[in-house]
Amino acid sequence: MRRIFFERPYRFIFIPVIAVAVLSLVSFVVMQLWNNLLPDILHVSTITFWQAAGIFILCKILFGFGKGGRPGWGGGGAPWMRKRMEERFKNLSPEEQEKFKAKMRDRMCHWENRGGFGKFGRQWENDFKTEQEDKDK
Repeated sequence: MRRIFFERPYRFIFIPVIAVAVLSLVSFVVMQLWNNLLPDILHVSTITFWQAAGIFILCKILFGFGKGGRPGWGGGGAPWMRKRMEERFKNLSPEEQEKFKAKMRDRMCHWENRGGFGKFGRQWENDFKTEQEDKDK
């Protein structure tokens, strides 16, 4: 039987090489897009290859790796941040939960008035419903 290429010892050499090649290609694309679009549009300076690589890595750290998440929210975002918010919300008392919801509702109204989240503007409320609220319905 034939073994798959990446099961051989070569995988320890080729997988990192492939990862570096992909990062290099993406960094080059980011650099070219930045240097050809943003100086004319936003009047910013051009960037180097290494700055483009840094921007790409920073975006991946802040906005998440891979796909998944809720539709309409950029394909995932940072799941660790969402999980942390949900845990904090569950630990609040019912009065604190209502204060939080009111504060978020006020913030969302400001965003909606500015054309912010569009049809997803109130979708966050469903994520923070308590079990008691679900039973009341």
